[in-house]
Amino acid sequence: MIRTVLVDDENLVRSGLRMILEAAPDIEVVGEGGDGEEAVRLARELSPDVVLLDIRMPHADGLAAAARLTELPDAPRVVLLTTFDLDEYVHRALRAGAVGFLLKDTPPRDLIAAVRTVHEATPCSRRA
Repeated sequence: MIRTVLVDDENLVRSGLRMILEAAPDIEVVGEGGDGEEAVRLARELSPDVVLLDIRMPHADGLAAAARLTELPDAPRVVLLTTFDLDEYVHRALRAGAVGFLLKDTPPRDLIAAVRTVHEATPCSRRA
């Protein structure tokens, strides 16, 4: 089972992501949060395999949270989500240690495939 945490400041988005992911027999959503601070707290408490993380959120954005998550012992794989198709975000996400980057209009089957793929991936080292 792939233990997953969802972090987005919009409840409706989190609910939709949960419904999509839990339709897969090998993915379990073990927690949800609304900002980057919660992402780090949930990762420490729940030890997920994968964290799906929105980029734009209050308190600590997804890029800052991704950098903190990838420094944790037994760090989860981080996939950043956004509505903005900007190269700058992709580069910053990868430098923060994310192993995936998805647009929020990604088809459900591709979202599930991405979670499976990053779960199997070798963790990336952070880039300067």
